[in-house]
Amino acid sequence: MQLSPRVARIDTECVACGCCATICPRDAIRIRSGVIAELNETLCVGCGRCAKECPAAVITIVERRSA
Repeated sequence: MQLSPRVARIDTECVACGCCATICPRDAIRIRSGVIAELNETLCVGCGRCAKECPAAVITIVERRSA
């Protein structure tokens, strides 16, 4: 599977409200221990839905770093 050129980044200011996890079409985000959103970069396609939905504006879509 080829990775998309873009990926989400979740800032440490995340309050784990869960809005991003609910809207993600690939289930790439989960709320861990009720305190932080955790991103599975392999599943993320960089669509930007999570960034648009985030009420705290702590998610950005960036160019994926090459391995």
